[in-house]
Amino acid sequence: MDFMWDTPQDVMLRLAGRMKSVRKRKKITQKQLAARSNVSYASLRKFEQTGQISLESFIKLSMELGLINEINDLFTEPVYASIEEVINDRQQNS
Repeated sequence: MDFMWDTPQDVMLRLAGRMKSVRKRKKITQKQLAARSNVSYASLRKFEQTGQISLESFIKLSMELGLINEINDLFTEPVYASIEEVINDRQQNS
């Protein structure tokens, strides 16, 4: 998939949709997830509808749904757009 032309809103909605799918697959209601993660029900509902949520609440939901390893793995492997970035990275880390 090429998400090059996505807006931040597109990404937020996609993340919300994925998290909602995990929640439903685990047969957890919004109210249950909100209570278990210490995120307000209103925030969770808004997140699933609009993709808008604080980073802290997003992490709490991820932890409760068993997705925290995916969050922790973000940005661990460098993605280079050019050979110059590779050279700069190697020079920085030597």
